[in-house]
Parts: sequence; structure tokens; C-alpha cells
Amino acid sequence: MLDIGCGEGRHSLAAAERGAEVVAIDRDTKRLEAGRATAEQRRLNIDWLAVDLEGDWPDLGTFDVVLVFNYLDRARWPRIIDAVAPGGALMVETFLVAQRDLGWGPKSDDHLLHPGELARLVSPLEIFHGREVLEPVDSERWRAVASVVAQRRAE
Repeated sequence: MLDIGCGEGRHSLAAAERGAEVVAIDRDTKRLEAGRATAEQRRLNIDWLAVDLEGDWPDLGTFDVVLVFNYLDRARWPRIIDAVAPGGALMVETFLVAQRDLGWGPKSDDHLLHPGELARLVSPLEIFHGREVLEPVDSERWRAVASVVAQRRAE
């Protein structure tokens, strides 16, 4: 599994706890170190890589599962799609432009999806589940997100 923009590795840690082989990439070395420390405490084996997500990525190969949460760089989508192995899945969730009106989260159009945009970004993968919602985060905050689970057809 590849976790792109993993931060401290919440999703990477959960997957490793369930037996997945995980490669977690992010540009923030402090957050990677925090994730690495948590993984060591839990005796989990995760390959933590510091990668400038806006620069050239190392050749990471392909993965049965690719996760992208709260990260959006439209220029990288072809690379993200290419990381999904035949028969593999891509799971994505990130903020919609409506998030800006909710008073927290990303503000730049570069980091906010337009309605319907995520479905276009993940093509040519087949979408099995997709949604665009306004949902509660906690008793005081809401979030506007789009998410998909998509699969590359097996060859």
C-alpha cells in the first residue's frame, strides 16, 4: 500500500496493524518522524520516505492500494494513477471549494476540488464509490469533501 501525503501516518498505521506492507510518503520530515516513532512503539514495519511531493518522486513502483487523503496536486494525478497496480484500488478524499466557507481548512483553489472534479481526475480508473458531502467533523465543525474508491481493471 502507498499512502501519499501521509503526515503522521494515521492511515499507514491502521493498514500496517491489519497486516499491509506500507510505503508512506510526505515532505514533512517532522511528521514522518512522529509517525515512525508511533510505528516503532506499536512494532509496525512501515517504509517512511521523505519525498518532495511537488518535485520529482522516486520510482516507487505500483501498489495494490494507493491512499490520498487531504492532499491535492492536480499536476501529480497522472503519477498517482500510474501507481495503482492492475486490479488495484485508489482511495481518495479531500476538500471541496465549499470548505472555504466553513472557516477552516485549505483556502487556495489549488487545494480545493470543484464539484464533479474528482471523478474526472481519477479516470481512467473505474469508480466503485463516490460522494460529495457536507458532514460533521465534531459538534462544532463541518467539512465539505469529495471521496472516491476506484479500481484499475486487471490486465
